[in-house]
Amino acid sequence: MASIAFLRGALVVLVAGASAPAFAGGFSRGTADTDILYEDAAAAVRTGVTYVVPSSTYSTIAGARAHDDAFSNNYFVPSFAAKIRLHDSFSCAATYAQPFGASATFGDQAQAADFAATRNATINSKFLTHEYGATCAGKFAAGMGNAYLIGGVFLQTFDYDEPTTLGKLHLEDDSAFGYRLGAAYEIPEYALRAQVLYRSEVEHKGDGYFALSNVGAAFFRLPAGFSAPVTGGGRLPKSLEVSLETGIAEGWLAYGSVKWTDWSVLPQLNYNIAGIGPQQKNFNFRDGWTIEGGVAHAFTDKVAGTIGLTWDRGVGTGADLINDTWTISTGTQIKAGPGAFRVGAGLSYMTAGTQSLAKGGSFDATSNGDWAVGLSTSYLIKF
Repeated sequence: MASIAFLRGALVVLVAGASAPAFAGGFSRGTADTDILYEDAAAAVRTGVTYVVPSSTYSTIAGARAHDDAFSNNYFVPSFAAKIRLHDSFSCAATYAQPFGASATFGDQAQAADFAATRNATINSKFLTHEYGATCAGKFAAGMGNAYLIGGVFLQTFDYDEPTTLGKLHLEDDSAFGYRLGAAYEIPEYALRAQVLYRSEVEHKGDGYFALSNVGAAFFRLPAGFSAPVTGGGRLPKSLEVSLETGIAEGWLAYGSVKWTDWSVLPQLNYNIAGIGPQQKNFNFRDGWTIEGGVAHAFTDKVAGTIGLTWDRGVGTGADLINDTWTISTGTQIKAGPGAFRVGAGLSYMTAGTQSLAKGGSFDATSNGDWAVGLSTSYLIKF
C-alpha cells in the first residue's frame, strides 16, 4: 500500500458551495483544513482557493414567466493551514476559512415583485464570515494502528450588507467564538482512517447602521441621508461529520462521509433599527444532510486523481429556493517542486423548487433547476 500514502489528503475539495443559491439560505462555503494535522512532516503549509460560478435563476416570478438574469453572484473561497509537530505524538495547526457566505443581485422583475409584496425590495445582498482557528491533535498507539483526539477553538466574524428600496442595512460582529472536537483512528498498513468531527454553533450579536435612501426618507418622513444604529444577530449552525477512507487495492483508495448541519437553528435574522423598530428576514430552514463518496487512484509516484459524487439535501422549506443538489467532482494531485499541487473541478445540479409568501418568502417564485461550476486549486509544502 505504499502508493496509497501518496493519496492521503489529495482528495479534491468538493464544491458544495456551488450548489447553494447565494441569498436565501444554506450558506455553507468552506471548511477549516484540519486534515493537515495528519501530514507526516515536522511542519506543513497548505494554501488554496475555490472559485464558484452558480447560476441560480427564477423560472416564474409572481405567477409570470421570469426574464431576470441569474441572481446568484460568483465568488471565491480561500483557505490556509499551517501545521507544526510539537512532539512525536502531538501536532497543532493554524487555519483560516470562510465557513459561511452568500451573494446575490436581484433583477428588476424580482425587485418589483418583492416591493409589491413587502413595500421594500432587496436590490442586492452580501453575507460573509471569516474563521481564524487553532486545532491540535494528540496521537497514541492503539491496537493495530493509532488513535487521535482532536480539539481546538476558533474566532468567527460576521458581515452582512443589504441595500434595499428604503435604504442600506449593514450589520457586523467582529468576535464570536466556537470550538471543534473530534476523534480518529487509522491503520497505516491498510490506508484506513475513520474520523468524527464536531464544530460548535456560533451565536452572533452584531451592530451597524441603516442608512435611508431618498425613497426611505419620504416613506418614514425623515431627512434624506438619515442613518440609524442597528443591533441584531442570529445563530450559525453546529455540524457533525463522520468520514472514512480505506485502501481497496494497490494504489486505490475509497472514501465517503456523512455530515449533519443544524440549519434549523436559523429560522430568521432578527435586528432592530433605532427609531423604526424590530425587523426580520425569514429563512425557516430545516437541518441539512450531505453524503459524499468516491475513489482515488495513484497513477504514478507523482500523479494521483480522484472522482466523487455528493448529494446535499436542500434546507429550504418554501421561504426560498434552497433545494437538493447533486455534485460530481474530479481532481488531480501532482508532486511539483518542493510540494504537491492540486487542481479540481465540480459540476452541480440544483433541483427545482418553489418559494411563496405563505411560507415566509419575500414573493412567490419558482425555479426549474439550475447548474453551477466550481474550480479549486491548492499547494502543499512539507518540511
